[in-house]
Amino acid sequence: MRVESCDFFIVGSGIAGLMSALYLAPYGQVLLVTKKKLDDCNTNHAQGGIACVMELEDSFDQHIADTLIAGAGLCDEEVVRTIVSSGPARIADLEKLGVSFNGRPDGQPGYDLGREGGHSRRRILHAGDITGQRVEAVLVERVRKNRNIKVCEFSMVIDLITSKFLKREGENRCLGAYVFDERKGEIYAVRSPNTILATGGCGKVYLYTCNPDIATGDGIALAWRAGAQIANMEFIQFHPTCLYHPQAKRFLISEAVRGEGAELVDIDGKPFMKKYDPRGALAPRDIVARAIDSEMKRTGAPYCALDIRHKGKAFLKERFPNIYNTCLSFGIDMAKDLIPIVPAAHYCCGGVRAGVDGKTSLPGLSAVGETACTGLHGANRLASNSLLEAVVCAYENARRVAELPRTLPDHLRIPDWQYGTAVASDEAVMVAHNWMEARTCMWDYVGIVRTNKRLERARHRIKNLRKEIREYYFDYLVTPDTLELRNLALVGELIITCAMRRKESRGLHYTLDYPETRRTARDTVIVRGSHF
Repeated sequence: MRVESCDFFIVGSGIAGLMSALYLAPYGQVLLVTKKKLDDCNTNHAQGGIACVMELEDSFDQHIADTLIAGAGLCDEEVVRTIVSSGPARIADLEKLGVSFNGRPDGQPGYDLGREGGHSRRRILHAGDITGQRVEAVLVERVRKNRNIKVCEFSMVIDLITSKFLKREGENRCLGAYVFDERKGEIYAVRSPNTILATGGCGKVYLYTCNPDIATGDGIALAWRAGAQIANMEFIQFHPTCLYHPQAKRFLISEAVRGEGAELVDIDGKPFMKKYDPRGALAPRDIVARAIDSEMKRTGAPYCALDIRHKGKAFLKERFPNIYNTCLSFGIDMAKDLIPIVPAAHYCCGGVRAGVDGKTSLPGLSAVGETACTGLHGANRLASNSLLEAVVCAYENARRVAELPRTLPDHLRIPDWQYGTAVASDEAVMVAHNWMEARTCMWDYVGIVRTNKRLERARHRIKNLRKEIREYYFDYLVTPDTLELRNLALVGELIITCAMRRKESRGLHYTLDYPETRRTARDTVIVRGSHF
């Protein structure tokens, strides 16, 4: 079996993974693997921008306060302060790499800052309405040109390798991973003293999501199987405004549209958000998503709508060119028509428990970006804080990891992958069926509004599915679909387990059985062997 050795092993190619690679490249050899193309990631689909204090009228304290309010009492205030106050320096890093953000429309020095739900000031740096795509393109180019970074596309990590897996005495630590090369049909190993998970979120665990197909929670599943702590998986953010159209797959109507004055209305065009929150359409996402869900249930309508017709065609085409043209391709003119929307799974506020510096409970393993749970988001992510967190934590993790040893003891050798009696599958229909069943189960029973009964049903069904998936996994040769299904079902059960442990409603976790919020906020922390 081929074994690749490197100083730093990065899994994932969104902003967290690419910036980690660029920050670490001066200190040693970096190997970055990603399961599809380098730019196939959640970052590439981010429309809104990056939240950062950039004007004198704003302040770190105001940004911190907005984040804490959105986080519903569960944010780590020290983490919030560190990430928010580090923002301007990290924005400067992006600009030095070649990322360009929109300047003021009047030509004066400064940025054209947007505003989104939960923000008390305009502080969203953006590049048109395709910020993530613009950032990703620059970083991909920089990574490909860096001689210290080796990129392996269409390569999916099967499992992390730990000293406990090798049955070695002493402290358990991560040693690298087994990787499946989809193009060659080959399994090889990566041996590294420093493994960094930057695999993004898990939106595809749900039937309806605005995430790309790659978002199957791989990093969280890998970390849990290796023995790392996982936290707060019950807090799944449902973006309130995903375009509702039979031909529109996962297209998001950015929160920035509401930031520019769009009103949420029912199918008759009547505004309703003031009934739910005095901030109206600019309330935090958890409140807006529940309000839309409530209106849909109340009226029986399959969707609600956004109304921004009062802004006019010229403004809309200038501010939201991508959203305007995409809607127009589906026969919806934002300047004349209501935009039909529904909530969809969007962001995971939980994940692998990690510090701002990426450090996890498993030595040798770091986690950054959406894969990690740092304490920034608490029970509900403030809009556009995610890209900020990713770049800050990539920097802080690189500073820490660069000081760590870059060798592993010789006796910690990685054994060859054992194929056993596995054969090529002739039952691919099982994967497709279980994929759909798991996602439908999560959508029906572990969605925006939960109950004990729904969660118990979900746990029973997911447990049975995971048993079938395990049997299939060991009987047949691995494929990307099999690996994703295995991870997706595990992450589903982690979400259910955390949700059942939280006997209150807080932020994104709302349950009819415990509608009140407890005075004391606690994280939900789980580790392999502690629950199922």
